[in-house]
Amino acid sequence: MKAAIITFPGTNRERDMRVALKRATGRDPLMLFHRDALPAGLDLVVLPGGFSYGDYLRCGAMAAHSPIMRDVRDFAARGGHVLGVCNGFQILIEAGLLPGGLLRNATLRFLSMDCRLRVERAGTAFTSRWQKGATFRAPMAHGDGNYFADDATLDRLEGEGLVAFRYVDDRGEATAAANRNGSVRNIAGVFSPNLRVCGLMPHPEDLVDDLMGGTDGLPMFESLAESLLSA
Repeated sequence: MKAAIITFPGTNRERDMRVALKRATGRDPLMLFHRDALPAGLDLVVLPGGFSYGDYLRCGAMAAHSPIMRDVRDFAARGGHVLGVCNGFQILIEAGLLPGGLLRNATLRFLSMDCRLRVERAGTAFTSRWQKGATFRAPMAHGDGNYFADDATLDRLEGEGLVAFRYVDDRGEATAAANRNGSVRNIAGVFSPNLRVCGLMPHPEDLVDDLMGGTDGLPMFESLAESLLSA
């Protein structure tokens, strides 16, 4: 699998993502800056977390207009796989590659803690190592992770199976208490209609080794490695 990680001014989770991808694939991903061109032959593009451009205007709004994002849009339009985590999720939404919006947390405070996610759709390139309904732990670290969309969009996401993950409690139930940032319908991540673009707020890349405190997030990267393995 040939993967590339894109960094913008203010990105700070690219090393964690690099570790996760190398752990799952056995090879280093290509590291690109926002002024670079996206090379041919890639299987996966990743937008990691951080604070691109200092989160000025709206989180991800400036990065969505960086030169390389034209290539990312074209890559996605050709059926390429794209993963956005935290700020990467915000960028994908601002770039129009995923629906909805990410508002300030309901508490108006930055949240840095573990949460529990439930897999809402298995069998995708991002979730094939999980069963539907499986739960896993993932760190969260964001101030603008409150997912929102209008009712028509939410009903479409639900009806087409495009909700990827929900915030749940230890029993796997999508409760208000488990939904710390206030996301509508406890949504933590979504897919594009063709299931090839995925964005989520929590950080599975930060739990891929026992030295990190666990391997709960590793199945996402193993799923990608198995699904996108190139000859």
